[in-house]
Amino acid sequence: MKHYLKNLEEQVHQRALCTALCDFEGASYTYADVAWEIAGIHAFFREAGIKKGDKISLVARNSARWAIFFLAANTYEAVIVPILPNFTPEGAMQLIHHSDSVLLITDADIWKNMSLENLPLLRGVINAREDGLLWAQPNIQAAWNKRKAVLKKEYPKGLDPQQVHYHDNLDALAIINYTSGTSGDPKGVMLTYASVSDVVDYLQVHITDQPECIVSMLPLAHIYGLVMELIYPCCTGFRICFLGKTPSPSLLKKAMQQEHPTIIITVPMVMEKVYTSWVKPAMNTRSGKVLSSVPGVRMNFYKSIGDMVLGNFGGAVRTIIIGGAPLNWKAEVAFRKIGLPYAVGYGMTEAAPLLAFVMPDGYVAGSCGKPMHEIRIESSDPERVPGEIQSRGPNLTVGYYKNPQADEAAWTPDGWFRTGDLGTMDDGGNLFIRGRIKALILNSSGQNIYPEEVEQILSNDPIVEESVVLSRDNKIVALVYPHADAVVGTDEQQQKSMALEIRDRANKSLPKFSQIFYVEMVDLPFERTAKGSIKRHMYK
Repeated sequence: MKHYLKNLEEQVHQRALCTALCDFEGASYTYADVAWEIAGIHAFFREAGIKKGDKISLVARNSARWAIFFLAANTYEAVIVPILPNFTPEGAMQLIHHSDSVLLITDADIWKNMSLENLPLLRGVINAREDGLLWAQPNIQAAWNKRKAVLKKEYPKGLDPQQVHYHDNLDALAIINYTSGTSGDPKGVMLTYASVSDVVDYLQVHITDQPECIVSMLPLAHIYGLVMELIYPCCTGFRICFLGKTPSPSLLKKAMQQEHPTIIITVPMVMEKVYTSWVKPAMNTRSGKVLSSVPGVRMNFYKSIGDMVLGNFGGAVRTIIIGGAPLNWKAEVAFRKIGLPYAVGYGMTEAAPLLAFVMPDGYVAGSCGKPMHEIRIESSDPERVPGEIQSRGPNLTVGYYKNPQADEAAWTPDGWFRTGDLGTMDDGGNLFIRGRIKALILNSSGQNIYPEEVEQILSNDPIVEESVVLSRDNKIVALVYPHADAVVGTDEQQQKSMALEIRDRANKSLPKFSQIFYVEMVDLPFERTAKGSIKRHMYK
């Protein structure tokens, strides 16, 4: 296994003058620039007395500077603690304190809502956006003021990229990534340099080990975005352009057509917007309905829509990787018709983040690829009867920070990691996710009901935007958020009739034991995690 920071070191040597990181329509840094910025931050760390293994929290919006701060801490062997910037101030402070962080890197508007009283271990706060401190103890302020002089003394002629060397301590703790997932129970997942290096090795073999271009749209504080859109591409010589926020279809199109990425890493929520904004309208025009009904013309019509989507993506995309949550079945069917080169993968924070993947040419619809390492289904019939997905491999977490109870619950007695997900695996080794164990509904007759399977049926309904299926009083209930155009101008009675129609259409496709008792319409979209999964624990 090759340490990923040795890959980064090679990129600094070989691609010193090539762009490594940039903000969309903003600042830009070459690989040599990144190395110089890292050296300056290292000088500050040394002067401030920051030691290897010290914890540094990073709570800020995506940017090239976010990436530089992360890489600086990572190459120093400090333990970086990325925290989502949209956490409440109370939630973020709880994680900063729990992680024993001595430094915080954050945005000024986030810091102003925090309180030093709740962060007694903190010694300094660095502005993630601008060159300066937001607060610091006197010795930390002195170290910050001194850092440029120290750097100039250390490198009087500037930093020669060929002399850049980073550590190769695979066993050291690299990242603590707190995850609330869909359970509402945040845990600090500990990942070593080896965990991440294993995933980078895999991606370089299975996707590409050549420099390309990527537009980063995922939250870097989540391990999926961090590894897939920063660490792997940066260690492979990519040009990475940060959007800085979740993109609307119009912003996505603008950025893609300026940057011409070759690979897109994304989540179902973004691709479902692509489906509703670009694909569905093109298919549902009057002429589109006619063309799609003519056998000799249908394939060319669908291909023209696929070409339009790829054109909107900049015209150079070869691979679209979707992860973090299941893809809406209507969107998946449409994407296959129009020939998009996409695949859906599977993983979790504890796997840094990958458990299963396959490139688009080997992808089976509805699956999430093939196992990266060992996966077993804890079931009497893994092909037909869903069981817990359990995994073993060098990419897995070494445990949860200061949480022995979570450690004990996460592993089987024979050493397999419990994912908490239910799945099946076909005879070709393709993994299919069937739901979460915690979401499983056991009805009064002892039948297992998988809410995600019922939700997949509901997703085919023309009125349904998204849904959550749960049990109330031993009855199956579907909470439905409808398409806006389906309910515009309707009154309460009409919406009740719609709910009955949705239920009856779904029940025609469901076995008797999992039929929906009633549908309840909701007014707001469901709350989601950073990776796009619905927060099921919020709905009762």
